[in-house]
Amino acid sequence: MAGAFQFELVSPERLLLSEEVTMVVVPGSEGEFGIMAGHAPMMSTLRPGLLRVSREGGADQAYFVRGGFAEAGPKGLTVLAEHATSLNDLKAEDIAGQIKDAEEDLSDASDDEARARAAATLSHLREVQAALKAA
Repeated sequence: MAGAFQFELVSPERLLLSEEVTMVVVPGSEGEFGIMAGHAPMMSTLRPGLLRVSREGGADQAYFVRGGFAEAGPKGLTVLAEHATSLNDLKAEDIAGQIKDAEEDLSDASDDEARARAAATLSHLREVQAALKAA
């Protein structure tokens, strides 16, 4: 496959995806970024969001990821996510539960740094919730 590279999406429970793809859009902690074949080596932490996978001649696929990191290198891209679920398997009530947990984390935060992290997580989860409603 021309312009393809190896991509692996791994969660603590299992290997979700391992195949040749043409592009992956990753929700990085500093913003979304796209990886294609030949990308320069890099590493990023993940924020809660939708990871989108494109294949040549195939249907695109999306996954909800939360926590973990992405590493691009000469052999491709590996995403190690603390939590990863196919968008097709994601239920609105799952995201609602995570939002409730994040709201509790925000109210229980003991310092400015913890409040900022909890607020960012809550904001990202609400973005995912809105994307699910739009899909």
